[in-house]
Amino acid sequence: MATTLQRESLAVAPVKLERLLSMKGGNGEASYVKNSQAQARHARSMLHLLEATLDAVPLPEGDEHAFTVADLGCFCGNNTLFMVDVIVRHIAKRYELSGREAPEFQAFFSDLPSNDFNVLFQLLPPLTSFDGGSLEQCLAAAGGSRPYYAAGVPGSFYRRLFPERSVDFFYSAFSLHWLSQVPESMTDRRSPAYNKGRVFIHGATEAAARAYGRQFQADLASFLLCRAREVCRGGSMFLVCLRRTSANPADQGGAGVLFGTHFQDACEDLIQEVITNSKTVSVTELLSLPFSFYACVTSCWLVAVMGRREQGLVDAEKRDGFNIPVYAPSLQEFREVVEADGSFAINTLQVVRGGSPLVVSRPDDVEEVGRAMANSCRSVCGVLVEAHLGEEVGDALFARLERRAARWAGELMEQLQLFHIVASLYFREAKWFTNTFS
Repeated sequence: MATTLQRESLAVAPVKLERLLSMKGGNGEASYVKNSQAQARHARSMLHLLEATLDAVPLPEGDEHAFTVADLGCFCGNNTLFMVDVIVRHIAKRYELSGREAPEFQAFFSDLPSNDFNVLFQLLPPLTSFDGGSLEQCLAAAGGSRPYYAAGVPGSFYRRLFPERSVDFFYSAFSLHWLSQVPESMTDRRSPAYNKGRVFIHGATEAAARAYGRQFQADLASFLLCRAREVCRGGSMFLVCLRRTSANPADQGGAGVLFGTHFQDACEDLIQEVITNSKTVSVTELLSLPFSFYACVTSCWLVAVMGRREQGLVDAEKRDGFNIPVYAPSLQEFREVVEADGSFAINTLQVVRGGSPLVVSRPDDVEEVGRAMANSCRSVCGVLVEAHLGEEVGDALFARLERRAARWAGELMEQLQLFHIVASLYFREAKWFTNTFS
């Protein structure tokens, strides 16, 4: 059962990954702010499901406390501000239709400490003035302002973030497929899960895929356990994460196309170019890089084409030391963890086709498609790549990804599709008290 799963030991301490992992901040060409249009489109396509969940949220009696919303994994763009605004205004409208005065609202924007909260807060509209009128009147006249108090909460949502019984509604989209850590077995040469020659689990061995699957299940169980303590009685959650279409966990679907084919192939392109063109990046420079998966895979390539021995070409601890911590579960995997935890009942659990992660104005422009692919990947995993390999090698990698994506532009626009698990959950108070105090 998911609640009894044991966490794997770690190759990289979870706090270290927590400090590193973030979407790419700032406002540059490869920033998350400039490359999250697809996420916005996908989220808007699910608004009817979100509103159905909000319609079922009990409206707290009295005005002794503010109605509290928390976006977990908010990232740093406009998407989180739009969704929180939708949630607040929908709940306020329900109060108005019921003839009751709405309480004040507060919203918590939570993400890892490495998230670019500065960009997020700069995008935050000014607070609506509530003086001299009802909340409904202020909402109607709000214009470009926000009808809620706002605060940032840095920290991992796989641990506690809020006091008990303090949040009425949790929202989390496009975040739960990010693992808290890479299992140690993925970088342990003695383990059958050793992910040799790869930077993602797409196309990996069954043992490697199982290790990622166990990590996802343990992470989701931790997420649910923490939210069960923080959510108010009668509270709900609306969760969205990537979903794979295959029963095989080593076939990660759209995520596999992003990180397991073209991204992986771009790494191989760079490895071979390093060997044959010393003016680009020398082998000596490459071997000096920490966590260099280029050097690791290069050693195998050298054995094949130059007849040299593998031993001594790269330090064993650095071999294949980089893995992207993303896992797209199946719908059944997600359901089993929720049901095993028991703290939340499933209102709805379904699959939604999100569409392409590439947003381009001219789909037949191969150069634009290539840029969109490289910037999309860099906006979500570029920070990790640069932390392990350095910015210069990161530039070289994503330049090659752009060229490769341009060559396969037609196929990418036709076949690259993302699917999402959408879960509407509500807190089962009686079940939680039984589990806690029995």
